[in-house]
Amino acid sequence: MKKVLLTFSCGAFLFACSNSSSEYAEHYESKDRDTTAAITTNTATPTDGTEIATDTTTPALADGNYEKGGKLIAQSDCMACHQEKTKVVGPAYVDVAKKYEFNDKNVDYLAGKIIQGGAGVWGQVPMSPHPNVSKADASEMAKYILSLRK
Repeated sequence: MKKVLLTFSCGAFLFACSNSSSEYAEHYESKDRDTTAAITTNTATPTDGTEIATDTTTPALADGNYEKGGKLIAQSDCMACHQEKTKVVGPAYVDVAKKYEFNDKNVDYLAGKIIQGGAGVWGQVPMSPHPNVSKADASEMAKYILSLRK
């Protein structure tokens, strides 16, 4: 009986959390997308057919020192669902870095995802929100993740 109740509860939770539109599409309007650029090494693509936004006018920021973001991640609960090189519940950080170019727009987008949570970009498993993380700390975390792009 407990197994049936647990299974039903999990199914109801997943159904309640699912939505038909991707948060990715809501963040990047069509005028903001660069339709000429896509990362071909990435196997995880948005489920709604949108492309990854790139900003070729912003110089690469990945040359900086982003240890603070790595330390913030290590001190948080992020590692319960994410690892640097291995997919756990959520995507590996290197896969996120491959998907998003290192620019201010993507840093802001990912910082918002860290704070607000969401689902739909990497599948329908929701990422829990972290409202207690400051915008500045979330930006440092996002910069660290994007700096892993190789």
